[in-house]
Amino acid sequence: MTAGTEARRTPPAPSTAAGAAPATAAPALPSLTGLRWMAALLVFGLHVRNAHVFGDAGEHIATWGFGAGATGVSFFFVLSGFVLMWSARPGERAPVFWRRRIARIYPVHLVTAAIALLSAVTVAHRAVPTLAQGLADVLLVQSWWRPWWQTLNPVSWSLACEAFFYAVFPLLARLLRRTGGRGAALLAGASVLAVLVLAWSDAHHWLGQPAYSFPAARLPEFVLGAAVGRLVALGQWRGPGLEASLALSIVGYFLVPEVPAGYPATACTLVGFTLLIPAAAVADLRDLPSVWRHRRLVRLGELSFAFYMIHLLVLRSATELLGGSPHFGVLPGLTATAAVFAVALGLAWALYEGVERPARRLLLPRARV
Repeated sequence: MTAGTEARRTPPAPSTAAGAAPATAAPALPSLTGLRWMAALLVFGLHVRNAHVFGDAGEHIATWGFGAGATGVSFFFVLSGFVLMWSARPGERAPVFWRRRIARIYPVHLVTAAIALLSAVTVAHRAVPTLAQGLADVLLVQSWWRPWWQTLNPVSWSLACEAFFYAVFPLLARLLRRTGGRGAALLAGASVLAVLVLAWSDAHHWLGQPAYSFPAARLPEFVLGAAVGRLVALGQWRGPGLEASLALSIVGYFLVPEVPAGYPATACTLVGFTLLIPAAAVADLRDLPSVWRHRRLVRLGELSFAFYMIHLLVLRSATELLGGSPHFGVLPGLTATAAVFAVALGLAWALYEGVERPARRLLLPRARV
């Protein structure tokens, strides 16, 4: 969700032997940045639908188009593993890696948590979190215990999962470097199997809590992305192109209503997303056509993390001002949605330019922002 890529065109990466690390910095993959924006839009559409901005026919259309929007979070988890493994620096110490991750996500998280608290006591009139809930949210551990889930800024539950992924990534990267392509392929297969088992267990209520928000249950998606990223880095990835991968992703997306709500939806889109991400990366490396590399999509992708973190706060405040569940007709609903989108995107730009980038410059003075 938060792992970024530079928006510039690059030549293909030279092939490397299995287990070897590239001698130079990994080429940038701008198509992945564009895809991040599309995943953020899926989540935005889901939350518009859940807020009942539309009524009657409009709500049916919103449900058809965005009822499966929660799978955008699964895309972010797979993408995060891929990008972190692709850009991992051989020999980098774990504390240095963790500092870079904190610099990227934590400033925006703190600012949006403060905005959420202010909104709760003013516009939204929602219950103020307890001290324990608030600390859990700020420290990104709220997803480990259900009573703490979705306090303050509700979408930050996924950051708690990402924080867990970051904690284990140095060990995962070392494992993938030592095992080579065959080990990466086996780990990818084991990750897919783990998701299927977890989806079946969650659908039958065998787990102690819903797997959807539990960080350990979402780890296989991240590991899968990292394993595939390693295969691409080694030049050993063999998968379909962008068009076929996108088609499989769309088919999986529209299969989601056929399975129980929650974690099982992850199994529907996992294969499509896992093929789409490396297909977009390979398109960039080989300079093949990719609509996701368009400069406007890449720019929006750069704003996607800030947009993800602020959009639900804007939507909740707007619906409270409109009376809770507006249930507008199609045209008024589209107008309200466009207004919420515009405000959220404007605030995302302000967060990116005023918080995210300056904070990275401050915390990582030697890094390129």
